[in-house]
Amino acid sequence: MSAKVKSSSRTKSSRAGLEFPVGRCLKYLKAGNYANRIGTGASIYMAATLEYLVAEILELSGNAARDNKKSRIFPRHIQLAIRNDDESSQHGSWKCKTIVHQQTVRSGLTV
Repeated sequence: MSAKVKSSSRTKSSRAGLEFPVGRCLKYLKAGNYANRIGTGASIYMAATLEYLVAEILELSGNAARDNKKSRIFPRHIQLAIRNDDESSQHGSWKCKTIVHQQTVRSGLTV
């Protein structure tokens, strides 16, 4: 009888090829009382969408920082990026801008 070899664990994010935490998105979807049942595909889709939006905003804000000859992204650069982008300014709300601002201030992102 051979012993069972323990395999290394893989996260849902790594299986989906994402950087954003799929498990945390699932946890927040379940805790939010949006529905009685939440499928795992919903959390993967949510994490992928958030990852895309953040990457898009950070790229534009990095360009804004570079235009202002700065090597660090400040909240003002994110605000300029959202306001000057046609797609973001149409669909963006103040809640999205506030969340991005809080995350940027916490992490002190650099270009």
